[in-house]
Amino acid sequence: MGRWCLLNVDDGSADEYYSFVMAAERSRSFEMLESNKPTPSKKSRKERTRGKSLRVTTNTEVMEQEIWKDFPEDLFEAVIARLPITTFFRFRSVCQKWNSLLSSESFSKQCARVQQASPWFYTITHENVSTGAIYDPSLKKWHHPTVSSLPTKMILLPVASAGGLVCFHDIGHRNFYVCNPLTQSFKELPARSVKVWSRIAVGMTMNESSTSGGYKILWVGCDGEHEVYDSLANSWSRAGNMPSSIKLPLCLNFRSQTVTVDDTLYFMRSNPEGVVSCDLITGVWKQYIIPAPLHLTDQTLAECGGRIILIGLLTKNAATCVYIWELQKMTLLWKEVDRMPNEWCLEFYGKHVRMTCLGNKGLLMLSLRSRQMNRLVTYNVASREWLKVPGCMVPRGKKRQWIACGTAFHPCLTAVA
Repeated sequence: MGRWCLLNVDDGSADEYYSFVMAAERSRSFEMLESNKPTPSKKSRKERTRGKSLRVTTNTEVMEQEIWKDFPEDLFEAVIARLPITTFFRFRSVCQKWNSLLSSESFSKQCARVQQASPWFYTITHENVSTGAIYDPSLKKWHHPTVSSLPTKMILLPVASAGGLVCFHDIGHRNFYVCNPLTQSFKELPARSVKVWSRIAVGMTMNESSTSGGYKILWVGCDGEHEVYDSLANSWSRAGNMPSSIKLPLCLNFRSQTVTVDDTLYFMRSNPEGVVSCDLITGVWKQYIIPAPLHLTDQTLAECGGRIILIGLLTKNAATCVYIWELQKMTLLWKEVDRMPNEWCLEFYGKHVRMTCLGNKGLLMLSLRSRQMNRLVTYNVASREWLKVPGCMVPRGKKRQWIACGTAFHPCLTAVA
């Protein structure tokens, strides 16, 4: 039996959801059985009401005894795979058979056919660095998971994600961990051959489109040292040689967020300003010298549909606003494509604002804070939609938490670390 993940989902009974699905399927099946009958003549309201009552009662007894006991298992899995993530955890309590779906290969295939849901955000708050908080944008709700497998005696930072898995790095730069926050599938990666105590950039990518193909993790240090972990081999190796044309040190920081386009990882560098990439298949490194927009601070890379996006704060004459740029492939220059609504930017006027970008895959969460304010907003790169995020509060807490760091991840019930 799979391990349980304690998420604060909406209150509700599994029996209620079970009854709802059963009733819906009974109704649909009955309509299909009745479809070949001739169209009945018009009846009075009293006759229609009486007939409907008798029909439902009789049909309920027949369907439960004769049809549902032989209902195809693959249809159950197809329906459950398309349920909202939080609903699935209620369905696990229906029976042991449904609870064991996580380890079923057929259920994994059904999940792979379902279009990916909106990414969630795994975040760490300033006040609770030892525990995480997960935000579901579709429900606009925070969850507070209990991931019992993660070490509790050290501070772990979520630094990358892929295929429903989140990669953690301890603040002492000693170990990496991979975990599925929903199912608590957990793995501590083997020790690295190179000991690096400086700040690093970390990226993660899947070997194939399915979670069964394994994953790779790349870390890069300021001095150019780097290694790639392959989950199938369960070992670290070097990803080619970084060419001498890439000037060192790379001047990385905690905002050197890595983005993935196919099998290539990109991360920002400064002095000179630009982007560095590494193809994990060929091991080829490249550098693109791209001047950043003037007066830009707290910049972070993101990606949407293969496009490289830049997000940052731009301050002029005490006025601060969040700007969005897109990298032009032909000119290798940043082109402004959007900015935060002016009425929101007015809240920042005259304030020393800092920004942290928590996601880098189509949907972004921005943490904007100063001494006087604390704002969380999401930005959809494709639709250019800005939305405010409710404040994150610990269970039974009274104070809104400040987000320190985080990463976006696509919730996946079958991803295994």
